[in-house]
Amino acid sequence: MDITSMTAVEIGKKIKAKEITVADAVEAAIAQIERVEENVHSFVRIDKEGAKKRAEEVQKMINDGTLTGPLAGVPVAIKDNLCTKGVETTCSSKILEGFKPTFTAEAVVNLEKAGAVILGKTNMDEFAMGSTTETSYYGETKNPWNLEHVPGGSSGGSCAAVAAGECAYALGSDTGGSIRQPSSFCGVVGIKPTYGTVSRYGLIAYGSSLDQIGPIAKDVTDCATILETIASHDSKDSTSIARESYDFTEGLVAEVKGMKIGVPRDYFTEGLDPEVKEQILKAVKVLEEKGAVVEEFDLSLVQYAIPAYYVIASAEASSNLSRFDGVKYGYRTSEYEGLHNMYKKTRSEGFGPEVKRRIMLGSFVLSSGYYDAYYLKALRTKALIKKAFDKAFASYDAIIAPAAPTTAPKLGESLSDPLKMYLGDIYTIAVNLAGLPGITIPVGKDSKGLPVGMQIIGDCFQEKKIIRAAYTFEQTKSYEAPELAKGDR
Repeated sequence: MDITSMTAVEIGKKIKAKEITVADAVEAAIAQIERVEENVHSFVRIDKEGAKKRAEEVQKMINDGTLTGPLAGVPVAIKDNLCTKGVETTCSSKILEGFKPTFTAEAVVNLEKAGAVILGKTNMDEFAMGSTTETSYYGETKNPWNLEHVPGGSSGGSCAAVAAGECAYALGSDTGGSIRQPSSFCGVVGIKPTYGTVSRYGLIAYGSSLDQIGPIAKDVTDCATILETIASHDSKDSTSIARESYDFTEGLVAEVKGMKIGVPRDYFTEGLDPEVKEQILKAVKVLEEKGAVVEEFDLSLVQYAIPAYYVIASAEASSNLSRFDGVKYGYRTSEYEGLHNMYKKTRSEGFGPEVKRRIMLGSFVLSSGYYDAYYLKALRTKALIKKAFDKAFASYDAIIAPAAPTTAPKLGESLSDPLKMYLGDIYTIAVNLAGLPGITIPVGKDSKGLPVGMQIIGDCFQEKKIIRAAYTFEQTKSYEAPELAKGDR
């Protein structure tokens, strides 16, 4: 019985049926990490002892009937920007070196209440700024499908860990596509829920009005189950929304008859790799054959999404990251003269080039004289983008789009040209600007054998519709793992 090839829900069922123990699941994950981690580098820190100790506690609670949920005893990996009490949390940045939070992020608390066993923290682009997981202070993560390629970002470590079989599922965060784009590159499933559905308490902020935590797993069933577990109203997060229903698994119905799906023409023009386009349109055809009504339409303002996003996200980042100054926690420069010099040297040494670039950009657009010209204009554009989506959702139940213009680029290709890297987010960022839910599912591979992901976008609070469409398509093909994950299977 190969535990690492199972989904999270399958492992949970086996544990409940006493076919395997929690310790078995944890040992299998640790063995897989030891086998592939040297090549993939999904994790920045692994807590083997903590996971084994937790496995014993969870097993006792399952045995005495305290824990009965579908994820009880299932090992999980957590992105390094989610606080975990007593476990170093660094956002893969030098400036937070040695920082051990005194509390745990609400989403992680919800997982722990459900009996999850945390294996460790996954690698990411520094402070979630990047689309390749190459800006990490701890070194790049590699794509399990081809180690010469990037896994995407910023949740590249979480997506690579799931694809490589190192954990059954993982948590990521999505500010401009950071769950959906790496899920596409790594051939896994990832959901970015409606803004405010999952508490951001304990998520180290990048762009507060855009950040949202979500699940990454091998299939849609897992993602819906995990989202149901981590979503909750939280008074500690002022942007948290009390929803009427959190029953996302109700969307796991293989039926799209009569469902209206819009395909934006603007997303399928120049700039989209022909092989990616072909695989996505094939998947759309499958949904059409299953009874969905598919129509092409014009979704305006797409070309304005990237400048609006980078102005807003950088402005919020420059504000959020001002707290990292070497005074209270994290890294502090060793030699300095006076307080201001300590600030300057600490921040110069502690932040990487991409983070500095965005802090500078954010400080510029917020400065007097430029605030109206850039920041306010970006906020107005954001409102217009939301309006364009509202108009589209008056006619459609879901919108289908690519998750990225290409499959995973080679390592080193994107960092040399930051603008090209920013343009790689073209299909995902509008969803964050409008606060909408989106899911990425694998739909095929290109001629190089790299996965192609399709993004399904829903209206606010309509996760069940996109889960239904994704689940219906998923029933037509089986999950495929990269060779690296299979080992001696």
